[in-house]
Amino acid sequence: MTEPGETGAPGGEPIRVLIVDDHELIRRSLALALAAEPDIDVVGEASDGQEAVELADRLMPDVALMDVRMPRQDGIEAAKGIKASVPSTRIIMLTVSDEEEDLFEAIKAGATGYLLKDVQINDVPAAVRGVHEGQSLINPAMAAKLITEFANMSRKEAERPPQLPVPRLTEREMEVLRLVAKGMNNREIAKQLFISENTVKNHVRNILDKLQLHSRMEAVVYAVRERMLEIT
Repeated sequence: MTEPGETGAPGGEPIRVLIVDDHELIRRSLALALAAEPDIDVVGEASDGQEAVELADRLMPDVALMDVRMPRQDGIEAAKGIKASVPSTRIIMLTVSDEEEDLFEAIKAGATGYLLKDVQINDVPAAVRGVHEGQSLINPAMAAKLITEFANMSRKEAERPPQLPVPRLTEREMEVLRLVAKGMNNREIAKQLFISENTVKNHVRNILDKLQLHSRMEAVVYAVRERMLEIT
């Protein structure tokens, strides 16, 4: 989450948010909640995935809040399109489903966070700030499901030769990545490794830079696929 005194995008600009949902009432509720925050600017709304990709390409939002189930193009495909067009956009999937397959597909598509629609509307601004600051937004129950999927993926990928070259991470960066894969947040990782939260943030930033990825969970998926990381 945002540290005290930190708000908005780099340079003090508001966080630019795109809202994507086929239900107008949900879009309006989210827009009202976010518009009340001085450091957040709702720059656009879309009612389906195809429109979301087109708007993201034009508006270049910092964060996209997106439903999974939508007409014309669903949120998973839209997330892939947005990440291809505007890689810097952080994507939060908003859905009624906590099925493992949906969760894993969302992460593989580039989503940074995953919120269930029963979330308190007042919690959404903090979620937007969190993913904008580079946090993964996944609750402990979902993290446990992800770990199971990662373990299954690791066993399947063990049969495939790794694709070289694989970027080299330091021993400490690998320690951080292993803890990220266990669903730990920065504070928990810092406590586990006896280092500061800022040091954890720096390690995560270095990992993403080396792997040329945009989210912590993307890094875990990559590391499992390339057999840098084994999850049991």
